Amino acid sequence: MEQKNKENYLVSTFFVFFLIHSSQTGIGLLSFQNTIFENAGHDAWISVIITGLSLHIILWMILQMVSNPTKDLLKIHQISFGDKIGNFLSVIVIGYFFLLALTVFRTYIEAIHVWVFPMIKTWELSIGLACLIIYIITGGFRTLTGISFLGVVLPSLLLLTLYFPLQYANFRNLMPVFNHSILEIAQSSKASSLIYIGFETLLIYFPFIKYPSKSAKWAHGALAYTTFLYLLVTLLTFVYFSQGQLKHTLWPTLVMTKIVEMPFIIRFEFIFIFTWVLVILPAVCIPIWCCTRILKKITKIKPRKSLYTIMSLILLSSILIDDHLEVDALGKFASEIGFYFIYSYIPLLFIIFSIRKSKFESSQY
Repeated sequence: MEQKNKENYLVSTFFVFFLIHSSQTGIGLLSFQNTIFENAGHDAWISVIITGLSLHIILWMILQMVSNPTKDLLKIHQISFGDKIGNFLSVIVIGYFFLLALTVFRTYIEAIHVWVFPMIKTWELSIGLACLIIYIITGGFRTLTGISFLGVVLPSLLLLTLYFPLQYANFRNLMPVFNHSILEIAQSSKASSLIYIGFETLLIYFPFIKYPSKSAKWAHGALAYTTFLYLLVTLLTFVYFSQGQLKHTLWPTLVMTKIVEMPFIIRFEFIFIFTWVLVILPAVCIPIWCCTRILKKITKIKPRKSLYTIMSLILLSSILIDDHLEVDALGKFASEIGFYFIYSYIPLLFIIFSIRKSKFESSQY
Protein backbone atom coordinates (compact mmCIF):
# COMPACT_ATOMS: atom_id res chain seq x y z
CA MET A 1 0.00 0.00 0.00
CA GLU A 2 1.47 3.33 -1.07
CA GLN A 3 1.80 5.85 1.73
CA LYS A 4 -0.38 8.91 1.40
CA ASN A 5 0.95 12.42 1.84
CA LYS A 6 0.33 14.07 5.19
CA GLU A 7 -2.54 16.53 5.54
CA ASN A 8 -0.25 19.48 6.23
CA TYR A 9 1.50 18.92 2.88
CA LEU A 10 -1.71 19.15 0.84
CA VAL A 11 -3.18 22.23 -0.84
CA SER A 12 -6.80 23.15 -1.50
CA THR A 13 -8.32 21.99 -4.76
CA PHE A 14 -8.83 25.43 -6.30
CA PHE A 15 -5.07 25.99 -6.25
CA VAL A 16 -4.87 23.61 -9.22
CA PHE A 17 -6.00 26.60 -11.31
CA PHE A 18 -3.00 28.67 -10.23
CA LEU A 19 -0.51 25.80 -10.41
CA ILE A 20 -1.44 24.95 -13.99
CA HIS A 21 -1.76 28.50 -15.27
CA SER A 22 1.51 29.64 -13.67
CA SER A 23 3.28 26.60 -15.14
CA GLN A 24 2.24 27.66 -18.64
CA THR A 25 2.55 31.44 -18.48
CA GLY A 26 6.28 31.94 -18.33
CA ILE A 27 8.74 33.83 -20.46
CA GLY A 28 6.97 32.74 -23.65
CA LEU A 29 4.31 35.42 -23.26
CA LEU A 30 6.94 38.08 -23.97
CA SER A 31 8.06 36.76 -27.35
CA PHE A 32 5.85 33.92 -28.63
CA GLN A 33 4.24 36.06 -31.35
CA ASN A 34 7.24 35.74 -33.68
CA THR A 35 7.25 31.96 -33.42
CA ILE A 36 3.61 31.44 -34.38
CA PHE A 37 3.72 34.22 -36.99
CA GLU A 38 6.38 32.53 -39.12
CA ASN A 39 4.06 29.89 -40.59
CA ALA A 40 0.52 31.31 -40.50
CA GLY A 41 1.09 35.06 -40.57
CA HIS A 42 -1.84 37.11 -39.31
CA ASP A 43 -3.96 33.93 -39.14
CA ALA A 44 -1.76 32.58 -36.35
CA TRP A 45 -4.40 33.51 -33.78
CA ILE A 46 -6.41 30.57 -35.13
CA SER A 47 -3.56 28.21 -34.23
CA VAL A 48 -3.60 29.53 -30.64
CA ILE A 49 -7.26 28.53 -30.34
CA ILE A 50 -6.71 25.12 -31.96
CA THR A 51 -3.77 24.28 -29.69
CA GLY A 52 -5.64 25.44 -26.58
CA LEU A 53 -8.71 23.35 -27.41
CA SER A 54 -6.70 20.24 -28.29
CA LEU A 55 -4.88 20.37 -24.96
CA HIS A 56 -8.17 19.88 -23.10
CA ILE A 57 -8.18 16.34 -24.55
CA ILE A 58 -4.61 15.76 -23.31
CA LEU A 59 -5.53 17.17 -19.90
CA TRP A 60 -8.54 14.83 -19.74
CA MET A 61 -6.21 11.88 -20.41
CA ILE A 62 -3.88 13.01 -17.63
CA LEU A 63 -6.75 13.36 -15.15
CA GLN A 64 -8.06 9.94 -16.08
CA MET A 65 -4.67 8.37 -15.37
CA VAL A 66 -3.91 10.09 -12.06
CA SER A 67 -7.41 9.74 -10.58
CA ASN A 68 -9.34 6.88 -8.94
CA PRO A 69 -7.23 6.11 -6.99
CA THR A 70 -4.91 9.10 -6.75
CA LYS A 71 -1.47 8.38 -8.21
CA ASP A 72 1.44 10.12 -9.89
CA LEU A 73 3.46 9.52 -13.06
CA LEU A 74 5.84 7.12 -11.33
CA LYS A 75 3.00 4.82 -10.33
CA ILE A 76 1.48 5.10 -13.81
CA HIS A 77 4.81 4.07 -15.34
CA GLN A 78 5.13 1.13 -12.95
CA ILE A 79 1.62 -0.10 -13.70
CA SER A 80 2.10 0.30 -17.46
CA PHE A 81 5.65 -1.04 -17.90
CA GLY A 82 6.70 -2.69 -14.66
CA ASP A 83 9.06 -1.39 -11.99
CA LYS A 84 12.39 -1.41 -13.86
CA ILE A 85 11.25 0.01 -17.20
CA GLY A 86 8.80 2.31 -15.44
CA ASN A 87 11.50 3.80 -13.23
CA PHE A 88 13.80 4.17 -16.26
CA LEU A 89 11.11 6.16 -18.10
CA SER A 90 10.58 8.31 -15.01
CA VAL A 91 14.30 9.15 -15.02
CA ILE A 92 13.96 10.27 -18.65
CA VAL A 93 11.06 12.52 -17.62
CA ILE A 94 13.47 14.17 -15.15
CA GLY A 95 15.50 15.27 -18.17
CA TYR A 96 12.36 16.67 -19.77
CA PHE A 97 11.40 18.74 -16.73
CA PHE A 98 15.01 19.89 -16.42
CA LEU A 99 14.84 21.14 -20.02
CA LEU A 100 11.63 23.08 -19.30
CA ALA A 101 13.17 24.77 -16.25
CA LEU A 102 16.42 25.58 -18.06
CA THR A 103 14.59 27.11 -21.03
CA VAL A 104 12.52 29.50 -18.92
CA PHE A 105 15.48 30.30 -16.65
CA ARG A 106 17.92 31.13 -19.45
CA THR A 107 15.40 33.00 -21.61
CA TYR A 108 14.45 35.30 -18.73
CA ILE A 109 18.14 35.97 -18.07
CA GLU A 110 18.44 36.88 -21.76
CA ALA A 111 15.50 39.31 -21.48
CA ILE A 112 17.12 41.09 -18.53
CA HIS A 113 20.44 41.09 -20.36
CA VAL A 114 19.00 42.67 -23.49
CA TRP A 115 16.58 45.15 -21.96
CA VAL A 116 18.04 46.20 -18.62
CA PHE A 117 21.65 45.16 -17.90
CA PRO A 118 23.49 44.59 -21.20
CA MET A 119 26.94 44.87 -19.56
CA ILE A 120 26.40 42.48 -16.67
CA LYS A 121 27.66 38.91 -16.90
CA THR A 122 25.26 36.01 -17.41
CA TRP A 123 26.64 34.11 -14.43
CA GLU A 124 25.97 37.05 -12.09
CA LEU A 125 22.30 37.23 -13.04
CA SER A 126 22.01 33.44 -12.98
CA ILE A 127 23.38 33.08 -9.44
CA GLY A 128 21.01 35.70 -8.05
CA LEU A 129 17.96 34.08 -9.64
CA ALA A 130 19.15 30.58 -8.65
CA CYS A 131 19.37 31.58 -4.98
CA LEU A 132 15.78 32.80 -5.08
CA ILE A 133 14.62 29.57 -6.74
CA ILE A 134 16.39 27.40 -4.15
CA TYR A 135 14.85 29.43 -1.32
CA ILE A 136 11.34 28.91 -2.72
CA ILE A 137 11.67 25.18 -3.42
CA THR A 138 13.17 24.39 0.00
CA GLY A 139 10.00 25.88 1.51
CA GLY A 140 8.06 22.88 0.23
CA PHE A 141 5.14 22.38 -2.13
CA ARG A 142 2.80 24.68 -0.22
CA THR A 143 5.28 27.54 -0.53
CA LEU A 144 5.55 26.76 -4.22
CA THR A 145 1.77 26.92 -4.48
CA GLY A 146 1.74 30.33 -2.78
CA ILE A 147 4.27 31.67 -5.29
CA SER A 148 2.10 30.28 -8.10
CA PHE A 149 -0.88 32.16 -6.68
CA LEU A 150 1.08 35.42 -6.57
CA GLY A 151 2.49 34.70 -10.02
CA VAL A 152 -1.02 34.70 -11.45
CA VAL A 153 -2.73 37.46 -9.46
CA LEU A 154 -0.14 40.26 -9.19
CA PRO A 155 1.24 40.27 -12.77
CA SER A 156 -2.33 40.14 -14.11
CA LEU A 157 -2.54 43.81 -13.16
CA LEU A 158 0.23 44.51 -15.68
CA LEU A 159 -2.01 43.24 -18.46
CA LEU A 160 -4.15 46.33 -17.96
CA THR A 161 -1.30 48.30 -19.53
CA LEU A 162 -2.03 46.57 -22.84
CA TYR A 163 -4.81 49.14 -23.19
CA PHE A 164 -2.19 51.68 -24.30
CA PRO A 165 -1.16 49.91 -27.54
CA LEU A 166 -4.84 49.23 -28.24
CA GLN A 167 -5.23 52.96 -28.90
CA TYR A 168 -2.96 52.57 -31.94
CA ALA A 169 -4.58 49.39 -33.22
CA ASN A 170 -5.20 48.84 -36.92
CA PHE A 171 -7.71 46.00 -37.19
CA ARG A 172 -7.21 45.78 -40.94
CA ASN A 173 -3.98 43.94 -40.12
CA LEU A 174 -6.11 40.86 -39.39
CA MET A 175 -7.63 40.83 -42.86
CA PRO A 176 -8.19 38.74 -44.85
CA VAL A 177 -9.08 35.98 -42.39
CA PHE A 178 -8.33 32.32 -43.31
CA ASN A 179 -5.77 33.43 -45.87
CA HIS A 180 -3.42 30.53 -45.05
CA SER A 181 -3.66 26.82 -45.69
CA ILE A 182 -4.59 24.21 -43.11
CA LEU A 183 -1.00 22.92 -43.23
CA GLU A 184 0.40 26.37 -42.42
CA ILE A 185 -1.99 26.80 -39.50
CA ALA A 186 -1.10 23.30 -38.27
CA GLN A 187 2.61 24.20 -38.41
CA SER A 188 1.87 27.36 -36.46
CA SER A 189 -0.07 25.30 -33.90
CA LYS A 190 2.96 23.04 -33.45
CA ALA A 191 5.20 26.08 -33.03
CA SER A 192 2.89 27.45 -30.34
CA SER A 193 3.27 24.36 -28.17
CA LEU A 194 6.11 26.01 -26.19
CA ILE A 195 3.72 28.59 -24.70
CA TYR A 196 1.41 25.87 -23.40
CA ILE A 197 3.79 23.22 -22.06
CA GLY A 198 4.15 22.98 -18.31
CA PHE A 199 0.69 21.83 -17.31
CA GLU A 200 1.89 18.21 -17.54
CA THR A 201 3.66 18.71 -14.19
CA LEU A 202 0.21 17.86 -12.82
CA LEU A 203 1.31 14.25 -13.32
CA ILE A 204 3.74 14.66 -10.42
CA TYR A 205 2.05 16.93 -7.87
CA PHE A 206 -1.51 15.60 -8.23
CA PRO A 207 -1.27 13.53 -4.98
CA PHE A 208 -0.69 16.81 -3.12
CA ILE A 209 -4.20 18.07 -3.97
CA LYS A 210 -6.53 17.80 -0.99
CA TYR A 211 -9.67 16.77 -2.90
CA PRO A 212 -8.31 15.49 -6.23
CA SER A 213 -11.68 14.25 -7.48
CA LYS A 214 -12.89 17.87 -7.63
CA SER A 215 -9.86 19.25 -9.46
CA ALA A 216 -11.00 18.69 -13.06
CA LYS A 217 -13.01 21.91 -13.36
CA TRP A 218 -10.13 23.98 -11.98
CA ALA A 219 -7.61 22.30 -14.28
CA HIS A 220 -9.70 22.82 -17.41
CA GLY A 221 -10.53 26.34 -16.25
CA ALA A 222 -6.82 27.16 -15.98
CA LEU A 223 -6.17 25.84 -19.48
CA ALA A 224 -9.10 27.85 -20.85
CA TYR A 225 -7.83 31.02 -19.15
CA THR A 226 -4.33 30.47 -20.54
CA THR A 227 -5.78 30.08 -24.03
CA PHE A 228 -7.85 33.25 -23.63
CA LEU A 229 -4.81 35.19 -22.39
CA TYR A 230 -2.57 34.11 -25.27
CA LEU A 231 -5.35 34.77 -27.78
CA LEU A 232 -5.86 38.28 -26.38
CA VAL A 233 -2.14 39.12 -26.54
CA THR A 234 -1.85 37.59 -30.03
CA LEU A 235 -4.71 39.65 -31.44
CA LEU A 236 -3.44 42.82 -29.80
CA THR A 237 0.05 42.23 -31.22
CA PHE A 238 -1.26 41.66 -34.73
CA VAL A 239 -3.37 44.82 -34.74
CA TYR A 240 -0.53 46.92 -33.29
CA PHE A 241 2.34 45.72 -35.50
CA SER A 242 2.31 45.41 -39.26
CA GLN A 243 3.57 42.11 -40.67
CA GLY A 244 6.84 43.75 -41.71
CA GLN A 245 7.40 45.22 -38.25
CA LEU A 246 6.62 41.98 -36.44
CA LYS A 247 9.19 40.05 -38.46
CA HIS A 248 11.95 42.25 -37.04
CA THR A 249 10.66 42.54 -33.45
CA LEU A 250 12.23 40.07 -31.02
CA TRP A 251 10.18 40.87 -27.90
CA PRO A 252 6.78 42.14 -29.13
CA THR A 253 5.07 42.25 -25.73
CA LEU A 254 7.90 44.25 -24.18
CA VAL A 255 8.01 46.61 -27.15
CA MET A 256 4.31 47.35 -26.68
CA THR A 257 4.89 48.26 -23.03
CA LYS A 258 7.44 50.92 -24.06
CA ILE A 259 4.64 53.27 -25.13
CA VAL A 260 3.09 53.27 -21.65
CA GLU A 261 3.36 56.83 -20.34
CA MET A 262 2.90 57.79 -16.71
CA PRO A 263 3.94 61.02 -14.93
CA PHE A 264 6.10 59.19 -12.38
CA ILE A 265 7.59 56.44 -14.59
CA ILE A 266 9.96 56.97 -17.52
CA ARG A 267 10.80 53.37 -18.54
CA PHE A 268 7.75 51.29 -17.70
CA GLU A 269 9.17 48.23 -19.48
CA PHE A 270 11.76 47.95 -16.70
CA ILE A 271 8.99 47.56 -14.12
CA PHE A 272 7.25 45.08 -16.41
CA ILE A 273 10.37 42.90 -16.76
CA PHE A 274 11.24 42.85 -13.06
CA THR A 275 7.64 42.17 -12.03
CA TRP A 276 7.57 39.35 -14.55
CA VAL A 277 9.95 37.41 -12.32
CA LEU A 278 6.85 36.43 -10.33
CA VAL A 279 5.51 34.84 -13.51
CA ILE A 280 8.60 32.89 -14.45
CA LEU A 281 9.40 31.64 -10.93
CA PRO A 282 6.62 28.98 -10.85
CA ALA A 283 7.47 27.95 -14.42
CA VAL A 284 11.02 27.20 -13.23
CA CYS A 285 10.38 26.03 -9.66
CA ILE A 286 7.58 23.54 -10.38
CA PRO A 287 9.55 21.47 -12.95
CA ILE A 288 12.61 21.47 -10.68
CA TRP A 289 10.48 20.38 -7.72
CA CYS A 290 9.11 17.59 -9.93
CA CYS A 291 12.68 16.46 -10.66
CA THR A 292 13.51 16.29 -6.94
CA ARG A 293 10.25 14.47 -6.24
CA ILE A 294 10.95 11.78 -8.84
CA LEU A 295 14.52 11.32 -7.62
CA LYS A 296 13.32 11.00 -4.04
CA LYS A 297 10.86 8.23 -4.89
CA ILE A 298 13.20 6.31 -7.19
CA THR A 299 16.62 6.67 -5.55
CA LYS A 300 15.69 7.86 -2.02
CA ILE A 301 17.98 10.88 -2.49
CA LYS A 302 16.90 13.70 -0.19
CA PRO A 303 15.24 16.56 -2.14
CA ARG A 304 17.61 19.17 -0.70
CA LYS A 305 20.67 17.34 -2.06
CA SER A 306 19.16 16.74 -5.48
CA LEU A 307 17.96 20.36 -5.60
CA TYR A 308 21.50 21.72 -5.24
CA THR A 309 22.74 19.32 -7.90
CA ILE A 310 19.99 20.26 -10.36
CA MET A 311 20.45 24.00 -9.79
CA SER A 312 24.20 23.64 -10.28
CA LEU A 313 23.57 21.95 -13.64
CA ILE A 314 21.12 24.70 -14.64
CA LEU A 315 23.64 27.37 -13.67
CA LEU A 316 26.40 25.68 -15.64
CA SER A 317 24.16 25.18 -18.67
CA SER A 318 22.92 28.78 -18.63
CA ILE A 319 26.50 30.07 -18.54
CA LEU A 320 27.55 27.88 -21.47
CA ILE A 321 24.61 29.22 -23.53
CA ASP A 322 26.15 32.61 -24.14
CA ASP A 323 24.31 34.36 -27.01
CA HIS A 324 20.82 35.00 -28.34
CA LEU A 325 21.07 32.47 -31.15
CA GLU A 326 21.81 29.68 -28.70
CA VAL A 327 18.97 30.82 -26.42
CA ASP A 328 16.63 30.80 -29.40
CA ALA A 329 17.83 27.33 -30.39
CA LEU A 330 17.22 26.11 -26.83
CA GLY A 331 13.63 27.42 -26.97
CA LYS A 332 12.97 25.71 -30.30
CA PHE A 333 14.44 22.44 -29.04
CA ALA A 334 12.31 22.57 -25.87
CA SER A 335 9.25 23.33 -28.00
CA GLU A 336 9.94 20.32 -30.22
CA ILE A 337 10.47 17.95 -27.29
CA GLY A 338 7.44 19.34 -25.46
CA PHE A 339 5.25 18.89 -28.53
CA TYR A 340 6.09 15.20 -28.88
CA PHE A 341 5.88 14.58 -25.12
CA ILE A 342 2.38 16.06 -24.94
CA TYR A 343 0.88 14.93 -28.23
CA SER A 344 2.66 11.59 -28.64
CA TYR A 345 3.91 10.20 -25.35
CA ILE A 346 0.95 11.10 -23.13
CA PRO A 347 -1.70 9.63 -25.52
CA LEU A 348 0.45 6.51 -25.96
CA LEU A 349 0.90 6.19 -22.20
CA PHE A 350 -2.85 6.68 -21.72
CA ILE A 351 -3.64 3.80 -24.09
CA ILE A 352 -1.10 1.44 -22.51
CA PHE A 353 -2.15 2.40 -18.99
CA SER A 354 -5.84 1.88 -19.80
CA ILE A 355 -5.05 -1.64 -21.01
CA ARG A 356 -2.79 -2.55 -18.12
CA LYS A 357 -4.84 -0.91 -15.36
CA SER A 358 -7.58 -3.54 -15.15
CA LYS A 359 -5.03 -6.36 -15.08
CA PHE A 360 -3.04 -4.60 -12.34
CA GLU A 361 -6.13 -3.97 -10.21
CA SER A 362 -7.30 -7.58 -10.49
CA SER A 363 -3.89 -8.80 -9.33
CA GLN A 364 -4.21 -6.72 -6.12
CA TYR A 365 -7.06 -8.89 -4.86
